[in-house]
Amino acid sequence: MTKAGVIGGGAWGSALAQVCARAGLETTLWAREAEVVTTINRFHENTRFLPEIGLDPTIRATADLADLAGVDLILAVTPAQHLRATLTAFAPHCRAGLPILLCAKGIEQGSLKLMTEVLAETAPGAFPAVLSGPSFASDVARGLPTAVTLACPDEHRARDLAELIATPSFRPYFATDMIGAEAGGAVKNVLAIACGIVEGRGLGRSAQAALITRGFSELTRLAVALGGEAETVAGLCGLGDLVLTCSSPQSRNMSVGLALGLGQTLGEALADKLSVAEGVASAPAVRDLARRLGVDAPICEASAAILAGEIGVDDAIRGLLSRPLREE
Repeated sequence: MTKAGVIGGGAWGSALAQVCARAGLETTLWAREAEVVTTINRFHENTRFLPEIGLDPTIRATADLADLAGVDLILAVTPAQHLRATLTAFAPHCRAGLPILLCAKGIEQGSLKLMTEVLAETAPGAFPAVLSGPSFASDVARGLPTAVTLACPDEHRARDLAELIATPSFRPYFATDMIGAEAGGAVKNVLAIACGIVEGRGLGRSAQAALITRGFSELTRLAVALGGEAETVAGLCGLGDLVLTCSSPQSRNMSVGLALGLGQTLGEALADKLSVAEGVASAPAVRDLARRLGVDAPICEASAAILAGEIGVDDAIRGLLSRPLREE
């Protein structure tokens, strides 16, 4: 396996293309925006989504999915709510058994399906895998030390894929629990919005620590209800990712919550953001999925209600703090 294709020209897609190139793979990145294709090919930089970070000059960008037909590995990095359309468009170029590493973190609205389920419906002959964990695109692109989870059903294939994209600064730990890996990535984005609200309202570090801890309980309950393993989400793709995205405004999701906590509307919070805050779109799906599965998820419920304009921030906080006392 010598050729990698990256579908998605945002910050995270560009960072993962950088990883693949550093790992010695011939890397082609597909981007929807002509501007991204041009700047990567001419200047070796994604000036729109990942400015001022030089990309490996061997990375080739394209706007034609057919250019990925001959690769040995695909990293699908389009936002969760657009993954179905993108994979449907790529399906004619996808050969049987092609490994597709799903790098979007979210739950599809309407269907309430995980990204692996979307892949199974759009490119059923592909071999599925999931990449998730605490990783800011700028850190990864710059080559700063990062560890993530790579999950797929076959332990040997998981190990092979991990070794294929590993670099001295990018360390994938392999696992077989794709459901746990996906659930962790999707739910943590919703919880990060709540954590940003806590920060914006100036509620203090104690409240933030409590929210992360109780939020992790919700994340674990939902992952297990879906068929995942608690041990998986106790690792990088759950707890690790939650800690990172809930502790820095560099997180797109936390920054949205921070703006809401400061009194901005959702429209104002999203107005100047080029990259997608996955938690905004996933929140209603996470809430609906938790209800369907009978999982108690009050923080995710409150986050979804705030984003939908069903309740104000202060009322949501009072509602959470007035819940009946219970055993931990």
